[in-house]
Amino acid sequence: MRTRTIFAALVLIFIGIIVGLTLSSRLDVQKITLAQETNISEETREFLGKLSDSLSEVAEQVKPAVVNISTTKTVTLRQSPFEDLFNDPFFRRFFGREFPFGHKRKYKSSSLGSGVIVTDDGYILTNNHVIKDADDIKVTLYDKRSFKGKVIGTDPKTDLAVIKIDAKGLPALKFGDSDKLRVGEVVLAIGNPFGLSHTITMGIVSAVGRSNVGIADYEDFIQTDAAINPGNSGGALVNIKGELVGINTAIFSTSGGYMGIGFAIPSSMAKAVMKSIIKYGKVIRGWLGVTIQDLTPEIAKHFDIKEKKGSLVTDVVKDSPADKAGFKRGDLIIEFDGKSVEDSTHLRNMVANTPPGKTVQVRIIREGQEKILTVTLGEFPETITAERGTFRNVLRGVHVQELTPDLRESLGIPDKVQGVLVTGVEEDSPAFGSLKRNDVIQEINRKVIKNIKDYEKVLSKIGPDESVLLLVYRGGGYIYITIKE
Repeated sequence: MRTRTIFAALVLIFIGIIVGLTLSSRLDVQKITLAQETNISEETREFLGKLSDSLSEVAEQVKPAVVNISTTKTVTLRQSPFEDLFNDPFFRRFFGREFPFGHKRKYKSSSLGSGVIVTDDGYILTNNHVIKDADDIKVTLYDKRSFKGKVIGTDPKTDLAVIKIDAKGLPALKFGDSDKLRVGEVVLAIGNPFGLSHTITMGIVSAVGRSNVGIADYEDFIQTDAAINPGNSGGALVNIKGELVGINTAIFSTSGGYMGIGFAIPSSMAKAVMKSIIKYGKVIRGWLGVTIQDLTPEIAKHFDIKEKKGSLVTDVVKDSPADKAGFKRGDLIIEFDGKSVEDSTHLRNMVANTPPGKTVQVRIIREGQEKILTVTLGEFPETITAERGTFRNVLRGVHVQELTPDLRESLGIPDKVQGVLVTGVEEDSPAFGSLKRNDVIQEINRKVIKNIKDYEKVLSKIGPDESVLLLVYRGGGYIYITIKE
């Protein structure tokens, strides 16, 4: 009995020692863990805390000015009992995209995008492709209120659009100076990716002045690694001051998702386009009247030019502002209105953003000598005016321009042929496959078309479901074409 008691006591003592060692070990681990968790300097924690608070403050400030834009539009598709068969690439090679049999049906299609409130009385900037062809536009604010959006004007050349809602006292973003953005600067992107309202992502400015991306005619993009995904289009890119420095417009991705490269239209360009649309109902651009190209090392050597930047004049339009100012072929434009010219795209954007009627000084190099020419800019002679969405009838998606003397000569079109020149037809246009590039539309529904003004006047009176009869000059002959839904 006594032996059992002693044995039990020893066992308890042994267990106590083990438990004590275990607890001691755990306490030591906790001490180490705690030491590791707090082994951050006060300066670092203070800096990161201020950074976090600052970003949160900026985010809270700008979120209310970003809106959700949802659109609905009518699309027409042809249904066929042989749909699976004609989806085969072999058959599409012969019959094209349209099924030769079946009937067309109209469907309602919806999509989501973003927009930025830029005035407290309801003007909103967004992308043209967000509201393109929309039958209805619904704008939802940060406070969940919804309004019907009205299109004030669009500019497909920059992929910008201005819409308006009937509201007052709205939170509006202040425009920042995108020309002062520096590579490496922190920016925030705000939008509605995948329909997730008011999502904020952070990144830096990866590059500025990006062009030749293939998104718009006038390109001067801000490149950022802030995550931009489908639905972000039309949203805001802001700097650390909470100022609008860009309108998010596209992602560079083969998968359709974020891959570290996004593009935004600079606020300087967006502001100029917006002001022109609100004031004139369209975009008024400056015009110099020269054709230009980039300076390459080979061309520079041939012209004995030492400069590595600038835009080379290859032709001067007769009676244009440049012609009157004394520009000549072979001039190298190195400075425009006090700003250095990087390349032809840069010059083109600067001229376009300068109001017509303004007199500017242009520094050039001619035969090795610097000269300053003074020129009063004219208004860019807009040629492509019938953009898709302008007319909601069977000729939507048909792009035309004036038939100029140069075009007549290059295409071999006789002087007696009057009308507007077809420059392209979009694939989902009812006219696709019937009208072709370089066709000359001479009559619409037996009404003579001599220029763009005639074309727009006739089209404005054609209803959505009306068919049209066209007289077209094509390849040296005349043909009648009917187009219907």
